[in-house]
Amino acid sequence: MNRPPSSRARQAGFSVLELLLSLSLFIIISGAALSLLNAAQKRFQTEGQLLTSFQEGRLALDMIVRDVNDSGYPAANQFGVTPAVTNYAVTPVAWSPASANPCAPGACASPTAFDLILEELDSTTNTMRWIHYQLVGTTLWRGTVVKGAAGTDPLVATAGAGVMFPYATNVMNNNPAQIPAINAAYPGTFPGGAPLPIFTYYCDTPNGPTPCNLAGGAYNLANNIREVEVTLIVLIQQPDMQTKRLRVVTLNGRGHRVNPNK
Repeated sequence: MNRPPSSRARQAGFSVLELLLSLSLFIIISGAALSLLNAAQKRFQTEGQLLTSFQEGRLALDMIVRDVNDSGYPAANQFGVTPAVTNYAVTPVAWSPASANPCAPGACASPTAFDLILEELDSTTNTMRWIHYQLVGTTLWRGTVVKGAAGTDPLVATAGAGVMFPYATNVMNNNPAQIPAINAAYPGTFPGGAPLPIFTYYCDTPNGPTPCNLAGGAYNLANNIREVEVTLIVLIQQPDMQTKRLRVVTLNGRGHRVNPNK
């Protein structure tokens, strides 16, 4: 005689409602996990771009500071007999247009807040050279050329074909189109909403290095510059992928001319 199935057998398996509840929970948990993963990927990409821009800006800043430190050597008084002008540094910071008397920083084509030409010895070739940094739009350019004869304008000499090369990109120091947006995201980055100098000059005075525009008189001259403060404001190529906020990197450094004979 067959026995009816037990109640336990009749209850085996899951009801449709239980399956639907389980599926709903799985979808919710999976969606949350995917959302967190997507946020993590966006953060990783943003931080990677930030790190890349910081590293590129730091390399550019370090090179400028190193060039400033090496400028002005050798001076004429380091020779027994004054050599040809192409064999010594007339001035650490070259000026344009070339003249018998150096200009005040910012009073001629170079040096300015966004243009700097240094004069120094190239130790690899044992020749004097001009090193030119120039901000054009949002690209900081760098170029080197062998120093020319007396009266040669260094700005003209470094403007030759194949001399200047892009050195740092997305430099916002003098980009009025982006200054309001950057100031909104990072208040105070551009005081007064004005362009921020890449190069700020300090001149030798009896009281030590002083901002050249405050040194006055015979001290406010290109050949008297002792220190150059460098500020680079670099915009990350893409906004933050989560907040859509602009991301910028601000780097600061100061080069100090160590040659005491100039």
